[in-house]
Amino acid sequence: MEYTVQKLGSLAGVSTRTLRYYDEIGILKPARINSSGYRIYGQFEVDRLQQIMLYREMGVNLDTIKEIVTSRAFDETAALNDHLMKLLAQRKQIDLLIANVEKTIEYQKGIINMKDKEKFEGFKKKMVEDNEQKYGKEIREKYGDEKVDASNKQMLNMTQEQHAEFEKLSQEVLDTLEVAFATGDPAGELGQKTADLHRQWISFAWGSYSKEAHAGVAQMYVDDERFTAFYDKKQPGMAAFLRDAVLIYTGMNV
Repeated sequence: MEYTVQKLGSLAGVSTRTLRYYDEIGILKPARINSSGYRIYGQFEVDRLQQIMLYREMGVNLDTIKEIVTSRAFDETAALNDHLMKLLAQRKQIDLLIANVEKTIEYQKGIINMKDKEKFEGFKKKMVEDNEQKYGKEIREKYGDEKVDASNKQMLNMTQEQHAEFEKLSQEVLDTLEVAFATGDPAGELGQKTADLHRQWISFAWGSYSKEAHAGVAQMYVDDERFTAFYDKKQPGMAAFLRDAVLIYTGMNV
């Protein structure tokens, strides 16, 4: 079956402007242009649009999606299986939070007892599984299963007070990084304060510390575009600034 741009937009729930933009950037070209000058889309383009929308739902940017779906090595079935695994992981995370909320309601009604540690188990499990889903493959390849499993166990066994401190440090790192970045000097007092806060933060998750691993993580913030996008959210270049500050802090920049 073939569709005009209006009909495909209506079918998929996207605007015709979006489809025209996808055509302009080369991520979704029409199958042909008819004699009246209308874009015509076939089954291949319908399937490609579905893939694009699935990646968009997972937060992947258009430049990356274009690289994926236009690659000669792109395997649609493998991509769908990957989507499925990620969706199942998301469902598992939601189920954990639902169970936590249900248990809390029963606790507040006086039906059950609930330890303080239990109140935060769902959040900590979600944090661990989010990290596994996003970065697990790369982290395990770099540091090995034993270290990653130990880090996950450390996270899950945090007390309420430790978890609160971990979250506080996480925000302190970002806030101090933003102020330090404005100075333009990763070796300066604020740049090195950021690196030290970052050391404290990752030590919570790891349960141990080494300068080499700290420097390696900081380098990954620049090498992996997902980490770069996170730290560059407010200002481009913040990920590289943090990397430089940590390399100076650890003495690994020589």
